Amino acid sequence: MAAATAGFVHVACPKCLSQNRVDASRVLEAPKCGKCSTPLLDDAVVELDDASFDAFAARTSVPVLVDFWAPWCGPCRQMAPEFAQAARRLAGRARLVKVNTDLSQALAGRFGIRSIPTLVLLKDGQEAARTTGARLASELERWVATA
Repeated sequence: MAAATAGFVHVACPKCLSQNRVDASRVLEAPKCGKCSTPLLDDAVVELDDASFDAFAARTSVPVLVDFWAPWCGPCRQMAPEFAQAARRLAGRARLVKVNTDLSQALAGRFGIRSIPTLVLLKDGQEAARTTGARLASELERWVATA
């Protein structure tokens, strides 16, 4: 498991999945991957699937908020702009990711996803909290901060 070491956080690169050690005092300074130079803690929502999820989640010690969704789901589509807004507001403090349950059925099964959208908060790669239903950006921010 990727745990924070004294003064550092670990962050997986959303592109090459390499683990990067970032000085905790510099997480808001737009750190980039040491291998491929991709921004590590920017405001982009990361798309993950069965093949990339474990490598990303296990190598990231900042909170990871996962949105399990599907393209045909009305509430999922309705929440997408709110999720993106929360990603912008939480940049540097959390990583927001989306998992399409139609394309990642094994991952959805492993997490026991029964309804969507389902939001799972991971801390050091382990599930810390879960909720279902569409949420506003402000609710997502509070939930990440208090869970």
